[in-house]
Amino acid sequence: MKKLFVKALINVFGMDKEDAVAVARTVENVFDGKEEVEDMSIDKHVRSLFYELHRERLLKLRREEYKKKGKYIRKYYWSFNYEAIREEAYREHKEDEYRIYHRLPESAWLVHSYTT
Repeated sequence: MKKLFVKALINVFGMDKEDAVAVARTVENVFDGKEEVEDMSIDKHVRSLFYELHRERLLKLRREEYKKKGKYIRKYYWSFNYEAIREEAYREHKEDEYRIYHRLPESAWLVHSYTT
């Protein structure tokens, strides 16, 4: 699973392999071999990462509602979206032909806009 998850991260976010491995390791450490992880048990920075992965469909979020002492309580659980991870891992990665422009500093764009 880890290799597929790393490949999916590389394809979705255009990450370097070492960055994708680090992110995958962080996520797998949080899950610690479990199928689901309760949202309240994770750090806010990791939660932010999870929401980003959720936006790209690599993680799923499940909500559970129950009544306790007359109040409705909601719990949220994170899990891997194995189907989407597999899809993204095997998707042919297209190199962004405009990637070079993302690397240029903003000052280069400003200088160019004043000279034209």
